Amino acid sequence: MTEPNGLVVVDKPGGLTSHDVVARVRRLAGTRKVGHAGTLDPMATGVLVVGTGRATRLLGHLMTTEKAYDATIRLGVSTVTDDAEGDVVATVPADGLTGEQVRTALAAFVGDIEQVPTAVSAIKVDGKRSYQRVREGEEVALDARPVTIHELVVHDVRPGGAASPQTVDVDVSLRCSSGTYVRAVARDLGATLGVGGHLTALRRTAVGPYRLDDARTLEQLTDEFSVMSIEQAARAAFPSYDLDPGEAQAVRYGRALPLDIDGLTAVFAPSGEFLALYRPEGGRARPAAVFVG
Repeated sequence: MTEPNGLVVVDKPGGLTSHDVVARVRRLAGTRKVGHAGTLDPMATGVLVVGTGRATRLLGHLMTTEKAYDATIRLGVSTVTDDAEGDVVATVPADGLTGEQVRTALAAFVGDIEQVPTAVSAIKVDGKRSYQRVREGEEVALDARPVTIHELVVHDVRPGGAASPQTVDVDVSLRCSSGTYVRAVARDLGATLGVGGHLTALRRTAVGPYRLDDARTLEQLTDEFSVMSIEQAARAAFPSYDLDPGEAQAVRYGRALPLDIDGLTAVFAPSGEFLALYRPEGGRARPAAVFVG
């Protein structure tokens, strides 16, 4: 069996880790060379981009792309993980909040902001994952980092329901830069309003150009496994440049090219074969990653 080289856009179910999904795809693809771009928490569902074969080298470049989510934030309850999977650490009645107050507070999150990542995250602190330190009882204080929320739409602000009558649930959609923690948005919204908050639902609807419409469930992949070719994946994710034979040969040797490109660009042989990613540098185009010998 030929090793598949391409991407699989998975609609991850709740309850599985991203590594669980990779393990499942590894079995279906019949190769050990499988990875993913952009971890989803077990509670979260939606788009998880998985690469196989040579396409695993694309994944690091996809990590920097814009992502989109649908989420539900519960105001009035704080948890240790900033989501519904963590232990409750505080409750404050939030039923006095108005929709206008919530929408005004959320509007301040749009744009370039400094965000402190949630402590229960995979960020390393002195060589150890932050979530490991939290589980061991340590107090972890992560540094704020710049992120961008391009758009944040509030769909509904409603009471939390009979089981939580003093809470308020907020349904939102957002587009944001890579590295943005939606759990931290829930936490910070609750802090801004003085009632605490956490995430109760999260569904990723897009990673760069790859959307839910492109995604398949694990059950569908089990019935019929196939990958998006590395050529199709590269053309979807990056600006494209089709080379002449001489340029294509230079790329195979990893040489710089006199191309006028704006940002990371996928370059292709006359046959349509994907050869490399090139970036502008010093007035020329230079290889960022070459995918052929």
